Amino acid sequence: PFWSPFAERKGVLIGDFGSEAMGMRGDTDSLSRSALVLADAAQGERAQSAAEDGLLTAEEARSLDLFGTQLVVLSACDTGQGELSVGQGVYGLRRAFLVAGAETLVTSLWQVSDSATGKLMQMYYQKLLKEKKGRLDGMQEAMKEMRDKYKHPYYWAPFLVIGSDGPLRPPA
Repeated sequence: PFWSPFAERKGVLIGDFGSEAMGMRGDTDSLSRSALVLADAAQGERAQSAAEDGLLTAEEARSLDLFGTQLVVLSACDTGQGELSVGQGVYGLRRAFLVAGAETLVTSLWQVSDSATGKLMQMYYQKLLKEKKGRLDGMQEAMKEMRDKYKHPYYWAPFLVIGSDGPLRPPA
């Protein structure tokens, strides 16, 4: 874990966390601990507001309006990690995007290989868009194909598909 260098985000820990129990909606501190680091995040100290600092925290993600969004893919490292709350599940980016309305979410459970992830995602999107496979079936098939090239699960098994499984619907 590391501490965020951004003035507006002081005290925001990003990385591996304890398993402190929280309320049903999740406590703001725990949802601030999971974040995506976006382009220009290094310039975050000079940002006018937290909305422009280059970090998208789980707290911010859960307030997005993603209803009607069929698929969100977070293929960076550890995007499926979060804080475990007994009886509530994991609070972090994956819960935030689902609460925001995403129908299906793909997240990673550990550090990923950029090269292998690029190949896996290319196969996954082909299965979804060209072959019209379901969201889970498409990932399972892409993973099986990757297993032929990369024997170790590190390369083909880090991704979790959560939510609706059906094929993507064409745009209205």
